[in-house]
Amino acid sequence: MKQNEAVILTIEKLGGVATLGQLNQEVFKISDCEWKTKTPFASIRRIVQLDKNIYKIKPGLYGLLDYKVKNESKGIIEITDENKNSKEAIDFNHSYFQGLLLKVGNLKGFKTFVPNQDKNRLFLNEKLVDIRTLDEIPKYSYPKLVNKSASVDVIWFNEREMPHSFFEVEHSTDIQNSLLKFNELQDFYSRMVIVADSKRKEEYLKKLKYSSFTNLVNQNRVSFMDYEALNKQYETVIEQQHYEFLL
Repeated sequence: MKQNEAVILTIEKLGGVATLGQLNQEVFKISDCEWKTKTPFASIRRIVQLDKNIYKIKPGLYGLLDYKVKNESKGIIEITDENKNSKEAIDFNHSYFQGLLLKVGNLKGFKTFVPNQDKNRLFLNEKLVDIRTLDEIPKYSYPKLVNKSASVDVIWFNEREMPHSFFEVEHSTDIQNSLLKFNELQDFYSRMVIVADSKRKEEYLKKLKYSSFTNLVNQNRVSFMDYEALNKQYETVIEQQHYEFLL
């Protein structure tokens, strides 16, 4: 079997849509395809970009043209400049990046949680509830604080079920609301991250200058991660699974 055929078959097995990370994870399971190259992941990236049977949905995410109508019926729409601010695109992007954060957290060995109001949202062909590893948020502190954190978009918990990282995905809503939420959780030794389009970083920095967030700034409690960086880290974590030893 040719390499491009193996990639197409893998996308088909994944339901007609796949992230680069999923392809890097699954395509080598096809035994009758040989990857005689020192850079197989680069070969996969080249195939999804050039093969006429595959279309780009968004950076790091690809679908089969034969499945395009089916994908769109499930809300997996090709993101363009024309539709990027539509409700469909906003909903798709939000749950997609929640799913990526859950996947990365799981791969890194954390326990993961997504709010119950979001649990039935889809990450491609999976519900977020089926990706998160915790059905309920751990009672790690006073009820008021636990309830406040229960609405954070994604949380990673360590082995003691204490919050390691809080993530808020800000595609179109006001970043200030997430910063206010983080402000109330600042007494926990946890990372706090705004995940958004790189174009929103200036807005994020501007909001951080408000006096309400002085502690967050002075103590370096909050960080900004853009979508591209999240995509790359997701792919890197999966690629690392193929190494027998990591430095």
